Amino acid sequence: MDVVFSAMRPTGRLHLGHMAGALTNWVLFQDNYDCYYSIVDWHALMSDYADPSGLALNSREVLLDWLSVGLDPEKCAIFIQSHVTEHIELHMALSMIAPLGWLERNPTYKDQILNLRNKDLSTYGFLGYPVLMASDILVYKANKVPVGEDQSAHLEISRELARRFNNFYGRNVFPEPETLLTHYPKIPGTDGRKMSKSYGNSLDIADEIPVLDKKIRTMMTDPARERRTDPGDPNKCPVWDLQKFFNDDESQMREIPAGCRTASIGCIDCKKMLIAHVTKRMTPIHERRAKFAGRDDELADILADGAKKARDKAGRTMSEVYDVLNMPKQ
Repeated sequence: MDVVFSAMRPTGRLHLGHMAGALTNWVLFQDNYDCYYSIVDWHALMSDYADPSGLALNSREVLLDWLSVGLDPEKCAIFIQSHVTEHIELHMALSMIAPLGWLERNPTYKDQILNLRNKDLSTYGFLGYPVLMASDILVYKANKVPVGEDQSAHLEISRELARRFNNFYGRNVFPEPETLLTHYPKIPGTDGRKMSKSYGNSLDIADEIPVLDKKIRTMMTDPARERRTDPGDPNKCPVWDLQKFFNDDESQMREIPAGCRTASIGCIDCKKMLIAHVTKRMTPIHERRAKFAGRDDELADILADGAKKARDKAGRTMSEVYDVLNMPKQ
């Protein structure tokens, strides 16, 4: 069975963009692949090293969101990155062979330095984050990593490091991970921009139905519809993007765009239909989240079991790495 690895940084509660863009696919993958899903706390420290006070709580929130949408610890390994020290061991080994130029030319590194001016990112850890990312993937010999089409370039350094290691030491220890291309639906925030906690426009997985109701009712729509009688373009409306993810009523999905273009339905009517479908979809998710939220011992067991499974797999990989490096493992 092919191995899949994916991860998220613990920066707080997840939103519907995470659910549509990644987690819905992760749930499907756990039935068809050997899946390892990690809450990557070391990665979070690369940008938030100055204040790690929220790290433990944020990791718990991510875990609850994962379990609530349907990740099953009986079908996949769910664990915290720092609980599996092999990530850091392989990171060190790969750091020895990672050319500095590869990291300095990384377009994501350049973009982050320019855009996150409120944080000092001129650190060794931040420059080297692609090496840690490669270690996360390669320590499980992951064959596939789920990404959207626009993100496939992010895996290139991982492939190059796998190839470089294998060539240096004359043994094919690591497979070159392939992209598992997935469809990431467009899920905009309440103001039409990309959904993000930093923009204050997110619809969170943990938001109760009345909160989601209020946020959706105040969402922006097509700016051309200033009055109820003005025709609109659903392709310019963030609410329509949400309808495409939540609304499974084929009749409504024909009615809504036609009604928008002819002004036979108003934005309030459209939002009411969306709220009904969001309520139907999110209610069982909220029920699962509430169930797990009151069971701290069970959450700890899930993470412990996931870390054990991950260490078993990663430990076998590191035994090979130590062998080819001629470093006796204690």
